Amino acid sequence: MSQQHFDVLIVGAGISGIGMACHLTRECPNKRYAILERREAIGGTWDLFRYPGIRSDSDMYTFGYNFRPWTGGKVLADGPSIKKYVVETAEQFGVTDNIRFGRKVTNTNWSSADKCWTVDVECEKTGDKETYTANFVVGCTGYYNYDAGFKPDFPGEADFKGQVIHPQHWPENLDYSGKKVVVIGSGATAITLVPTLTDKAEHVTMLQRSPTYLMPLPSIDPVSVAMQKVLPDKLAYRLTRARNITLARTIFERARKNPKAVRRLLLGIIRSQLSGKADMRHFSPSYNPWDQRLCVVADGDLFKAIKAGKASMATDHIERFTENGIRLKSGQELEADIIITATGLDVQIMGGMEIKVDNQPLKVSDTMLYKNVLVEGLPNAAMIVGYTNISWTLKADIASEYVCRLLNHMDRKGHKVCVTRDVENSRTEDTILGSLEAGYIKRAADRLPRQGSHGPWKASQNYLEDVKTLRFDPIEDGHIEFDGRRSKAQSSRSRSFIAPLRSALFGA
Repeated sequence: MSQQHFDVLIVGAGISGIGMACHLTRECPNKRYAILERREAIGGTWDLFRYPGIRSDSDMYTFGYNFRPWTGGKVLADGPSIKKYVVETAEQFGVTDNIRFGRKVTNTNWSSADKCWTVDVECEKTGDKETYTANFVVGCTGYYNYDAGFKPDFPGEADFKGQVIHPQHWPENLDYSGKKVVVIGSGATAITLVPTLTDKAEHVTMLQRSPTYLMPLPSIDPVSVAMQKVLPDKLAYRLTRARNITLARTIFERARKNPKAVRRLLLGIIRSQLSGKADMRHFSPSYNPWDQRLCVVADGDLFKAIKAGKASMATDHIERFTENGIRLKSGQELEADIIITATGLDVQIMGGMEIKVDNQPLKVSDTMLYKNVLVEGLPNAAMIVGYTNISWTLKADIASEYVCRLLNHMDRKGHKVCVTRDVENSRTEDTILGSLEAGYIKRAADRLPRQGSHGPWKASQNYLEDVKTLRFDPIEDGHIEFDGRRSKAQSSRSRSFIAPLRSALFGA
């Protein structure tokens, strides 16, 4: 059993973990850190998922890091391109050498006496045990279980003679040529898979219980490409990023303020894309825009596949699987050689590790997140959670910056321990992802941290507000204890709104 000590331990080498490490390198160069990554490669989601056509459903000019321009031409990049971008970022900032691959974190325990974390790790290839200690721990594990996706138990599934596949575990070299394929689901994965599979499949049917709001978006942004040709990479990136942040925020706010108008707009766009070739009931959700994530259709490829007769939609409930496909409650039977269950993720926080304080287990769902970054009551610990209404990385970047600000503040003041406390009893039963009504979030209500009714405990989905809070507001605000003493709230210095706005749109 080996033991190593670090100033900061990061758990996870996906887009959040690599970003956190790069920010440490840039803003806390004296901190010694390591990343513990269960997989054997960098990338997280973009290394795990291998299904055909996998891509980002956020534009890359906001999904990319704020400190390293995305220079690819595609707005909606494919999975391998995103992984390459993350890997190259890690190499550029010297992060790769600090990653311990193949390490599964099983247990973390904070010692008040020693003022540090003990982290127990298993090397999955060999079964060897390792122990690390750290002054500060940052969870960058995403929000789902990498071992298994969510799949309902379908009646009669054992009777089906074909293959049943979950996209999270896509078989290598799956041959779907000339096959009839049914994709169960209506989220981003299904929206991506259906048109992609039509390249070889005889026919692909997308089976959904209820429709999702869709928005066609070109995969290549000609304006961004033109700017890249005449402007420095960094400036072109920031200008495009600022434009896309503004557009995304405007659409989200309009959807909240005037959902009927936004609904009419979205359905009108889809109607024009389909040219009367499909029933609009398959594309008309019962909920308001942005009650669930809006799914992007790259280059309108799904609509093109439907108009060409290569793909079709079915909106119904499943009665049971049969030998040759799926029988719906309406009595219709969908023939299938392959059934793909794009039925969602199994939500998991902190990679499923056990968390203790002085050997007493802590249940994450009994805590809140302060500024959606620091875990209530957990000393020297942060959790990087991105946005759900715009690009994940926008929040991951500024959350990482905040952690660096906090670490530098503690060094300047000579503090060893920080912990957040809810002194106003603001806890509610809403989870940190409570702004979305998606099924996978509702299923995980007993696993997610809560949020408060107000103040730093209320989860924000507003990037401009979060930039002000995380980059500019005082570290000491009366909600954090340092070395057992509650900090006194410091008034924010008088500051024009222009500086935070400029910072939000154009970067730090």
